[in-house]
Amino acid sequence: MLTNDFKGCSLSRLGFGTMRLPLLEGESSNTAIDVKQVDAMVDYAMQHGVNYFDTAYPYHGGLSETVIGASLARYPRESYYLADKYPGHQISDTYDPAAVFEEQLAKCGVEYFDFYLLHNIYENSIGVYTDPRWGIIDYFLEQKRLGRIRHLGFSCHGELPNLTEFLDSYGDQMEFCQIQLNYLDWTLQNAKAKYELLAGRGMPVWVMEPIRGGRLANLPAGAQDALRALRPEETGASWALRFLQGLPGVKMVLSGMSSMEQMVQNIETFACEKPLTDAEQSALFDVAEQLKGSIPCTACRYCCDGCPQGLDIPMMIAAYNEVRFQPGLYTRMKFDALPADQQPSACIGCGRCSKTCPQGIDVPAALKALAEALPTLPDWAEICKTRAEEARRNREKQG
Repeated sequence: MLTNDFKGCSLSRLGFGTMRLPLLEGESSNTAIDVKQVDAMVDYAMQHGVNYFDTAYPYHGGLSETVIGASLARYPRESYYLADKYPGHQISDTYDPAAVFEEQLAKCGVEYFDFYLLHNIYENSIGVYTDPRWGIIDYFLEQKRLGRIRHLGFSCHGELPNLTEFLDSYGDQMEFCQIQLNYLDWTLQNAKAKYELLAGRGMPVWVMEPIRGGRLANLPAGAQDALRALRPEETGASWALRFLQGLPGVKMVLSGMSSMEQMVQNIETFACEKPLTDAEQSALFDVAEQLKGSIPCTACRYCCDGCPQGLDIPMMIAAYNEVRFQPGLYTRMKFDALPADQQPSACIGCGRCSKTCPQGIDVPAALKALAEALPTLPDWAEICKTRAEEARRNREKQG
C-alpha cells in the first residue's frame, strides 16, 4: 500500500469512505447496513495496509459512525486513523458543537478523533461556521488543544472565491482540506484552480469523489476502448485513481467503497504507483470532454461586460454543463446561496451576451434551461431535515 507522511502519521494513500456502505440484500433503505460485509471489508482493508477511515454525522441516517466505530473496535486503537466531521452546514439550535462532538465520540467508541473536519464549507454555511454565537471553530480548536482531536481540517464544496475567503480567514488554523477532485471535475467544477490554490498555500489535499460516485468506473464503450489501447490492464476506476496519484499535493484519496470487489480493485491500484504519461493524461482529458458533452464556454467573461442584470454568466454555464452531465445536490446548493437578482431566472433574454460571445453560445437559452432545471434538483434543506429526522429516530431506537 502506497503511503504518505503527514506530520508524523504514515497514512495509507487510499482511505475507506463510509458514506456508501453496503446494504443488506433486497433492502433499499440507507440505514439497512450490511454489518457483516462492512466487517469483512474493514478486515481486508486493514490486512492490506489501509489505515484511514472516514465517517460523518449524517451518513446513513447517523448509523455510519456507529457501524464503522464498532468494526474498528476489534483492532488496537493505535492501528488505524479515524476521521469524523461536524455538520455545521445543517446547523440548528439542536446542533450544539459540544453535544454533537460528545455524541460522535460515544457512537464511534473512541476517546479522540485522529482527524476531524468542519463539514462542507460553502457559500451558505461559511457564515454559520464563522458566526461568534455558535463558537464552532473556537470549540474545535480547544478540543485539538486538549488532544481529543489530533488534526483539524475542513471539507469544501464551495466555489473558488468561497474557498479563498475561508483560507484567508482560517487557513493558518486548518491542517488539511478535502475537496471533490477527479479528472472530470478538473474542469467541470474548476477543481484544478482549487487544487492549485491549496497546493500554492502548502495545504495538504484530501480527495472526495475520486470516481464521481462510480460514474468514472463505468465509461461509455468508446472511452473505454481509447483508454484500454493505452493501458489494457487498467479499469475505468483505476484510471481515475492513477490521475490523482500524479498530483503531489494530494495526500489522501477517499473512496466510498460499497462492495468487497471495489475494495479489492482499489487496493490493487494503490499497491504501486504507475504515473500517467503526458499522452495518457491528454487522452484522459479527452474522455472527460466526451463525457461532459458541454457547452464550450471558455470563461472569457465578454458576456458579463454588457449584461444589464450583472449576472455571472460563465459560472451559470459551468453549472448548466454539470446539470447536463449529472444532476446533483451541490449545484442546487450553489444557487440557493444567491439572491433572486443573481439567479439564472433573472436573465431578461436581451441577447447582448450572445452577440459578444466568441464561441457563439446561445446564452439566454442556456440560462433558461438552467432556471427550469434547478427546481428539479435535490433540495439541500429537505435532505438535511430528512437526515436529522433519521438520526433522531435511530438515537431513540438505541436508547
